[in-house]
Amino acid sequence: MKLHHIGVVVNRIQDSVGELKNYLAFQNISLPTPVGSQKVNVCFLKIGEPFLELIEPTSTDSPINDFVKKGGGIHHLCFEVDDIHKELGSLAKKGATILVNPVKGFDERLIAFADLNMKNTRCGLIELLETKGKSM
Repeated sequence: MKLHHIGVVVNRIQDSVGELKNYLAFQNISLPTPVGSQKVNVCFLKIGEPFLELIEPTSTDSPINDFVKKGGGIHHLCFEVDDIHKELGSLAKKGATILVNPVKGFDERLIAFADLNMKNTRCGLIELLETKGKSM
């Protein structure tokens, strides 16, 4: 399991990229890409490892819509895994709640979301991203 990116919910990707460029120098900025299964657009900013992912809702029923209404911010940590089904099973056995079973995400790769149900750590939401021989 390798940390792939930190997901940050924003109202508008273009506005946020413009603001961030005032403070940070990016090696690469991907074009905003739709992820239909989650009703969002995503954009990856490369500073090094891991990536920074900006996520904007594309409809009022997007899973992140309530989060963006509260001001957005750091949403999840994403880990790249070789076998998403195996990792989800392992997380579930340890007490995690599977929120989104594997669906097609960005770059045609499988993604899934789980809540680690941690009592002492606020950011318990993780995304799993199946490797499948691809990397960004």
